[in-house]
Amino acid sequence: MDQKHPQTAAATTCERCGTTRQDLPLTWTCSVENGRRVYFCDHCAREHLRSIEGRLDSAWW
Repeated sequence: MDQKHPQTAAATTCERCGTTRQDLPLTWTCSVENGRRVYFCDHCAREHLRSIEGRLDSAWW
């Protein structure tokens, strides 16, 4: 099991839209917010790219 990504064995859910995948696609984005690792699907990551690059918490976008 990969120690860096413990959620890869279980389903991973997009924090923004709720899309669920069994695997962790390379196109998804990972962020640490309030000490918790959260994932965003490729669609949500593309839609909010400027906010992600600006390091805004997802609560702001």
